[in-house]
Amino acid sequence: KKYNKYHEDSLPKITPHILCHTFCSRLANRNMNPKSLQYIMGHSNISITLNLYAHASAESVKAELRSMIA
Repeated sequence: KKYNKYHEDSLPKITPHILCHTFCSRLANRNMNPKSLQYIMGHSNISITLNLYAHASAESVKAELRSMIA
């Protein structure tokens, strides 16, 4: 907040919770075993890990499709 108050080019709001989503998504996109990812994230249910925390990106989907075609 303080930085954004004094600078024209403001920084986005980044919270520890947002970093958890990013961390989980990056590991999922690198094909980490979902059960291992669930354990690292500390979730009791795999659906929380996969449906709420692991976000697919357009680039990861394109790479996955390319690998299936080749």
